Amino acid sequence: MVEPLTKTSQIHLSSLPKPMGMRQPVSLDEAYEICRCITAKYAKTFYLGTMLMSEAKRRATWAIYAWCRRTDELVDGMQADTTDAETLFNWEKQLEATFRGEPIHASDIALADTVKHYPMPIQPFKDMISGMRMDLKYDRYQTFDDLHLYCYRVAGTVGLMSAAIMGFETKDPSVIATATEAAIALGIAMQLTNILRDIGEDAQRGRIYLPLEDLHYFDYTEKDLLSGTVDDRWIELMRFQIQRAREFYQHAEDGISALCRDARWPVWSSLILYRNILKAIEKNNYEVFMRRAFVPRSNKMLALPWAWLKAQTS
Repeated sequence: MVEPLTKTSQIHLSSLPKPMGMRQPVSLDEAYEICRCITAKYAKTFYLGTMLMSEAKRRATWAIYAWCRRTDELVDGMQADTTDAETLFNWEKQLEATFRGEPIHASDIALADTVKHYPMPIQPFKDMISGMRMDLKYDRYQTFDDLHLYCYRVAGTVGLMSAAIMGFETKDPSVIATATEAAIALGIAMQLTNILRDIGEDAQRGRIYLPLEDLHYFDYTEKDLLSGTVDDRWIELMRFQIQRAREFYQHAEDGISALCRDARWPVWSSLILYRNILKAIEKNNYEVFMRRAFVPRSNKMLALPWAWLKAQTS
């Protein structure tokens, strides 16, 4: 399962090996190594989960993650100020070239190889680009339906990409359809978790991802959020949001048993580790403005045996 993108990370891929044009070709192994570096540096919890995969699936997942991260960079990174509709149009054309087997940048070489060995539709990738267009246009979401569409585009799509790599144990169309919906749910659950963890960082940039209808229901204002007010209203609002995210995780659990056996442990691990961020938010008494919730490495390691057991019994 490829980790959804954090909308406030302000990552700097310039510190990694720079993607090179085809005038400076790299080998396939070098392309995958670039993708591995991106994943290891910017998705530490997720990277741990990929190390539980077979080598082929691990490398393919790194390639997907690297493309998703570079896509996110367009609207959330160093070059965000210069990104416009034309930028995303050109990015989509570059994606199409990669799917035709004509990659332009080094990491795209790995992606082209991945989609060759793990056939998947291009639409989820295009839908993610549509999610970036939403980030250019909106900094508020009125309803959860609006936010759900955004979360599908930037994260549910990642579930679809991942499912193509993980594979299914069955050929039953109805089971695969159910499992695919569960994969989308896991992506959305993780994105909702990102949003809750990063509320403070988003507020500093004038962004509010929590549905405004939810703020209104709990009598909590945009001004309260932007000023970092933590009171009973905020706590009840956050409890509601966390419960919603957990419902998506529960839906996601229902599809893991349909995955190929070698994919179940890493997916369970990703689910458990990411869901534990919600516990960290609760442990911090819902203070997300001054404290960033995280799962200590020792807790991550302790979760792996439990994930393994779940994978054997699912």
